[in-house]
Amino acid sequence: MLTFLLYLPGWALTALLSKHIIGIMEEAGIMSRLASSLSLTERKDLLEKLKSLSLISKDPLYQDTDDPNLDGDAERRFSKLSIFLRIWYYILGLLKSQTPLAVFKNRELAKLGKEAEARAAGFYSASGYLLPQFYEAVGKLKANSRFFYSALDMGFSRDKGAFYGFLGSLEMEEIHSRLVSETDPAIIADSHPELSESALRQLAQREFEEAIQAISEEQRTRMYANARSLTCLRELSSFLYDRFIMAFTNNAGFGGMACKAVIVRDALISLNNILFSLKECPSMSLLESLFVFILQEQGAGAGADIQSETQKLLTQAEISIAAIRDFNRKIPLALIARLAARDISLAPKAVSGGEDWFQLYKDYWKRHIDSAFFAYFGNRRRRELQKTCADFFQGAEPKSLENAESETKPDGLPVLYAESLGFLLTFHSGVFMTALNPFLRIVLIDGEFRKKDNRLEYTEDYNEIIKLDDVIKRFDENLSPRGDWGKRYAQARKEISALTAKRRKIQIIQEEINEQAAGIIEGSDIAMNSMAKVLNGITDKEADGNYDTLSNLAQFNGKGTEFTDGLKNAALKLKESARILKTIVRLETGKQK
Repeated sequence: MLTFLLYLPGWALTALLSKHIIGIMEEAGIMSRLASSLSLTERKDLLEKLKSLSLISKDPLYQDTDDPNLDGDAERRFSKLSIFLRIWYYILGLLKSQTPLAVFKNRELAKLGKEAEARAAGFYSASGYLLPQFYEAVGKLKANSRFFYSALDMGFSRDKGAFYGFLGSLEMEEIHSRLVSETDPAIIADSHPELSESALRQLAQREFEEAIQAISEEQRTRMYANARSLTCLRELSSFLYDRFIMAFTNNAGFGGMACKAVIVRDALISLNNILFSLKECPSMSLLESLFVFILQEQGAGAGADIQSETQKLLTQAEISIAAIRDFNRKIPLALIARLAARDISLAPKAVSGGEDWFQLYKDYWKRHIDSAFFAYFGNRRRRELQKTCADFFQGAEPKSLENAESETKPDGLPVLYAESLGFLLTFHSGVFMTALNPFLRIVLIDGEFRKKDNRLEYTEDYNEIIKLDDVIKRFDENLSPRGDWGKRYAQARKEISALTAKRRKIQIIQEEINEQAAGIIEGSDIAMNSMAKVLNGITDKEADGNYDTLSNLAQFNGKGTEFTDGLKNAALKLKESARILKTIVRLETGKQK
């Protein structure tokens, strides 16, 4: 079974190399057409415009309002009490069957409960209840954080490395420019025309390593801060709000939805840790990167009004960030979590994440450089292949799939092996039926094989190739708007559903298409090589081999060798077509060797 990577669409050379080039790598991440189309100058200009338009306050999102002199260690605080107070707590403990320390903690918690009620009037009751205003505030926080969930799903989560690559172009402009220019295969090849492909790759790798090492500590700090913001935004936007909200019930005593804080203790602690970690407002560079990747997912082309679209997204971000800050300002969540846990020493903990940004950034650039070299040398190989095909077909009109995505049909369905199938169509009509079949059909009908297995193999190979035109045309028809794949693909694209579900449906269709195309190519490859071996056995009279000649070959030749020469030519053409087909497949799937 031939091993094929099922990802790249398209027949057209330019579209194949420019739109889907990174998708050929094992990690299918790609800095999209829109993100790639923005030059560094355009990115900088957009960033400056966003900064001038932004109304986002730079004030911290989270401020720790605990008394900095407050010692959360209950045992240490108890040990510092006067001897009279400790005796007093000892007596109370005897009366309540508790330890003096437990009595002290309960007293302290009661004080904190009153403090929380005073600081969060309408949100928390000293009796331990979360009140209707708290319920409404969590609902509002959920609604506003959903903007970042969608943004991260469309921008960051799809390809973290590519996202960091774009963000790095804004935060580390000099490093980005250096990586772009000093690892460009065309620039390197022009400067070192004497070097082999492997030597050029080694040179690019050395330039890459030197550029990465040049990243300053300040730049690393900024990128890490952005990575931390991304992590915290993702945690906040994916927080299980619904499970939290479902714990509330209508309480007539409080005039609305209320809940015992202890019931949602773990959720309170988790939410507080997230908000505590998201202390600083996300940078404008980070927001711009998110906006651009959102627009690419929404289908905005290079000609879209990026400034206008990003300004709309900026307005949504302003509302969401303001809501987060407002929630933190109104609700002393750390204090409420401490009360719910009945632990006066409980302190918020920073959530982990973002430390992998540097490795993801490096991995992205490695993929990017590999893809650039693939594109550069792939172009060269394709030019050579185009000449080979032109010589092979000797003027036969090239054919292609009518319903596959291409430069002339951008609304067609993406087909990984469209170019290979187009080659087979041309081979069938321009070579097999015209030059080879007149000889091969005679062997099929009148040839007297000395070995029964040779006839069976030849018949199977012949049938596989003769029906190739019909098989590919049925495949092509299935891609059309009238066909099964075409209908399902159009329906999936129109569906209003979760992006992940929508992408999965499209992916399933593409996998079916590519799997069937791979099967057609594999069958053709096997048939061509197998028939060539049978023909070589006929013409070379290898009696000791697996293949043998025909008993009546002399009858077909008559007084000359025209028929035998025709079979020899057919064997050569079949082998050559199989070789070219393999070359096309390697280029389509990224296997260059």
